[in-house]
Amino acid sequence: MPRLERFRIAVPAVTLSMAVMFAAAAPALTPADGAVIARPPATASCIVVGFVGGFVRHDNLHQKPVQLARSIQRTVPKDAYVQVFENRHRKTAYETILRLLDRDHDGLLTDDEKTRARIILFGHSWGASAVVLLARELNRAGIPVLLTVQVDSVAKLWQSDGVIPQNVAAAVNFYQPHGLIHGRSQIAAADASKTQILGSYRFDYKKAPVKCETASWFDHLTPSHAQSECDPRLWAQVEDLVRQRMELQPGTIAVIPQP
Repeated sequence: MPRLERFRIAVPAVTLSMAVMFAAAAPALTPADGAVIARPPATASCIVVGFVGGFVRHDNLHQKPVQLARSIQRTVPKDAYVQVFENRHRKTAYETILRLLDRDHDGLLTDDEKTRARIILFGHSWGASAVVLLARELNRAGIPVLLTVQVDSVAKLWQSDGVIPQNVAAAVNFYQPHGLIHGRSQIAAADASKTQILGSYRFDYKKAPVKCETASWFDHLTPSHAQSECDPRLWAQVEDLVRQRMELQPGTIAVIPQP
């Protein structure tokens, strides 16, 4: 069983972005890889982890993954944990999940603590690829995942984001096919008897463009990929799926989206 590493605690001033992501201000944790997150609760009824793409910060309020986490955080129970990470801070997300699952705080996860896990992962671009990699790491630890959501998933050179591990109950993929940077069009289950692929849904921004209010110079080089991040219709589907999975009883399959 995995042993949890201790987090080093820092106490920076509370910023607006932290206040947005969490119901109350709290000291920050600074793990070994340098990411800064708010202090998680001792345990969590549900864990929702998102990843932003590219080199975007986890607290950039112009980004849909951050806005989605903000929207969910407003209405979930106080003991739920909702956090967005930079895609390069996957290790921090993993360690945070282990800590939240460790109900007796002994630094070890029992089988009972693992089976109680209610984890949802979502991300965009490199962040979507990070979702699959984190799910695999949780699979190796024997920890189940309720749902993974990939939005225009782009894998780094040494990564593979197309096969969903068997610990994931349901997975869905949203993508757009145009431009130098475009998302994976299909995902598959490592074990179809354990993972339901809800589908791969195509959005075509050449036919139905979306205006991105805060597009960067790089976004203008990859307009369709950028639009997959700012498309309110797409992210409304993601939010619906996340909320459905948070509310459903164990063993129930999420409703298939209709983009």
